Amino acid sequence: MNKFIGKKALDFTAKAVMADNSINDFFNLKDYVDGHKAILFFYPLDFSFVCPSEIIAFNNKLEIFNALKTKVIAVSVDSHFAHYTWKNIPNEKGGIGSINFPIVSDLNKEISSQYEVLYEDGVSLRGSFLIDQNFVIRHYVVNDFPLGRNIGEAIRMVEAWDFYLKYGEVCPAGWNKGDTGINPNDKGIAEYLKNNSSKL
Repeated sequence: MNKFIGKKALDFTAKAVMADNSINDFFNLKDYVDGHKAILFFYPLDFSFVCPSEIIAFNNKLEIFNALKTKVIAVSVDSHFAHYTWKNIPNEKGGIGSINFPIVSDLNKEISSQYEVLYEDGVSLRGSFLIDQNFVIRHYVVNDFPLGRNIGEAIRMVEAWDFYLKYGEVCPAGWNKGDTGINPNDKGIAEYLKNNSSKL
């Protein structure tokens, strides 16, 4: 049973380390998103292995997300002290360095539980949620621990949602920015398949 797609995102208030390394004791998701789109992503643990690569990859693409009016928020079950310490260790020493989006502390594991990414050993799986301008979840995906995310795919989903809202056309398999969409009717799908089926 779907609990997320087309439903309001689950709001929360928690401690977070902000982009400027300040501690926000009352970080609120909805207030922070504030009418923008958002990528809310969960990762297992600070000071681990795949996780820093994902966080740095999101940070390296942050200008693209900003251009798409999409905020990025990370969450793990570590304390805000651990987040702060990890941010203040340079990459060459295994830290994540300067990260320009909030990292939320889910120490009591309530947020991970609500979003159903909490694994049985008490850490979060690699869950990513696309939240639209109306605070509604439009896409989510959850990876097992060894499988790092493709940040380009997160960007593609944001671009696909924007395309749908702008043109009213749906996005076929493998759609990328600049591609044609499908008019959601019998004539539209027939025309699309006539011109594109061999390319799918």
